[in-house]
Amino acid sequence: MRLAINAYFWNRPNTGSGQYTRQLVYHLDRLVQDLEITLVIPQVAGESLPADLPPQMRVRPVPISAGHVGKVRFEQVSFPRACQAIGADIAHVPYWGSPLQSAVPLVVTVHDITTLLVREYRRGLKARLYNALVSASAKVADHIITDSEASKQDITGRLAILEQKITTVYLAAGPEYKPKSDLLLDMASLRKYDLPDFYVLYLGGFEIHKNVVTLLMAYTYVVQALGEDYPLVLAGRRPDQVNDRFPDFAKLISQLGLEEQVHWAGYIDEEDKPAVYRGASSFVFLSRHEGFGLPPLEAMACGVPVVVSNCSSLPEVVGEAGFVLDPDDERKIGGSIIASIIQDELAAELKEKGLKQAANFSWERTATETLLVYDRLLS
Repeated sequence: MRLAINAYFWNRPNTGSGQYTRQLVYHLDRLVQDLEITLVIPQVAGESLPADLPPQMRVRPVPISAGHVGKVRFEQVSFPRACQAIGADIAHVPYWGSPLQSAVPLVVTVHDITTLLVREYRRGLKARLYNALVSASAKVADHIITDSEASKQDITGRLAILEQKITTVYLAAGPEYKPKSDLLLDMASLRKYDLPDFYVLYLGGFEIHKNVVTLLMAYTYVVQALGEDYPLVLAGRRPDQVNDRFPDFAKLISQLGLEEQVHWAGYIDEEDKPAVYRGASSFVFLSRHEGFGLPPLEAMACGVPVVVSNCSSLPEVVGEAGFVLDPDDERKIGGSIIASIIQDELAAELKEKGLKQAANFSWERTATETLLVYDRLLS
């Protein structure tokens, strides 16, 4: 089987789509002997091809112009042409950006449709046009893969696509996310970000749907109970603007009197993430919309108790291995964070359940179930 993969996000491993693309390719390449994979990689003038490709991986660079227009042209024109030119049996776009027309059977992974569900993300003309384009292209794809049953229901409900055309394939945490590691290396990673000895962690984005505002309000209850012993570490690229997508965090933190209890860690390098998880006493993720929700799974795989919202895919990911709460119940969220820290028996139980729950997901399973989609489509 000849498989062509849109590798637009290959050089963006810090994004969910980039992680997914890499892990899927690595495991398909390793698991399947007779699968010939070609990465169709957009290349802006002056850029070099990525060096961290699997051995013997086929690559087809496609020149593009920088910016949004260049991205859309690559998705709609260059990628399907490249698939046809290499004689691909299957084309796979591992994010929501497939072409409207393809001479090759087409699979698209729609991780989530948050940009349609959150009105703040639909206000600009460019956003509305792109949403309309990718919505139409998803409808004409031969098959859709999505990350959770919650996302599947969103897609069938909002895009009016039949359920039998959609397959849920769960994601996974990588093997580096584990409860034990080299203590000295972990200490070096924690010093790199000037992290305190004890902390509660949030790691993710700061867009409005991530619900960090409620997390901050809930944290006032934690501070009342535990004082300054357990600061809240906010990890991820700190927004440099305030608009409909990004709340004014500095103002809110000041209003809540949390200036001394909130530690901005900033962007965390991929190789440091496991250590940052392992150093946390509790992990909190209250997002309102998630296609899957890798951070809670990664935290559980590292043996950290988790507190998540009961929204979208998160109950599927966490199951009964953590606190799953109303995303607006600040008092209960705060109480659950406190309980996960001070109740030793509860914390130990959550860690054990979290490790078992995380073990239910693997990238080998993701690759295998994706390959079954390809096989069914060809047959």
